[in-house]
Amino acid sequence: MTAVNLKKILNDANKNNYAVAGLVVLGWDDALAFTQAADETGIPIILQAGPSCRAHTPIPILGKMFRYLASQTKTNICCHVDHGYTLDECYEGIDSGFTSVMFDGSKLTLKENIKISKKIASRAHKYNISIEGEIGFVGYDNGKISEGTNIEDAVTFANKSNIDAMAISVGNTHLQTSKKASIDFNKINLIEAKTKIPLVLHGSSGIPVEQRKKLARKTKVAKLNIGTEIRMTFGEALRKNLKNNPKTYDRLQLLKPKIKDLTKVTKKIIKQIGPN
Repeated sequence: MTAVNLKKILNDANKNNYAVAGLVVLGWDDALAFTQAADETGIPIILQAGPSCRAHTPIPILGKMFRYLASQTKTNICCHVDHGYTLDECYEGIDSGFTSVMFDGSKLTLKENIKISKKIASRAHKYNISIEGEIGFVGYDNGKISEGTNIEDAVTFANKSNIDAMAISVGNTHLQTSKKASIDFNKINLIEAKTKIPLVLHGSSGIPVEQRKKLARKTKVAKLNIGTEIRMTFGEALRKNLKNNPKTYDRLQLLKPKIKDLTKVTKKIIKQIGPN
């Protein structure tokens, strides 16, 4: 199928009471595994190129790679630039074949966040490309602490920025290697009661599975970003393969078995929150 934008994939999720995994891509191997998982389950996914991925591979290359993979699958795939911090990053994504971009203005004032998000939205929407915005800062495990989303700021941001999806900070944290997050469902309910667009949670690797399911089935959270959990699977499988094959030096031979492991764990994750 062809790639779809974020608005389409998340509105479908909200309408049918499920959530879509925003899968953090670092290279060809995991992107291929993610799309294989989507193809084998028939569950839509979002391929995400975050800052570390873009530092390794140029955005125009990633755009072509994502679109190619989307064209080879039988289900909907959104091609997304994650955590774009500048106009130029988001514009490059728009010009490189991505169907969605995220502008992360969570460290800016509300006024400035709205101003820049609205400017990006104006350009993106001309090409049927979606934009995700963020209000409230999602912190990092053993790093900078989260600053929870202010409910009234979220309402103002959703109404004035012209974004298609809104990432919020409600107990979720980036880079958690254990499922220890405690999500503030009351705050989510208050935000969704006053806004109309799908909600997004970054740092969802740290959210317990039962909470993920509740988010998917009982709230307007339609996108759960998963990165660390899958990277842990990759790292463990690679270490095992290196130990078992000490005289193998071809990196393609070392990496190839990992695609199977990544596909397996991805299928498990997307089934948990995907369509029943």
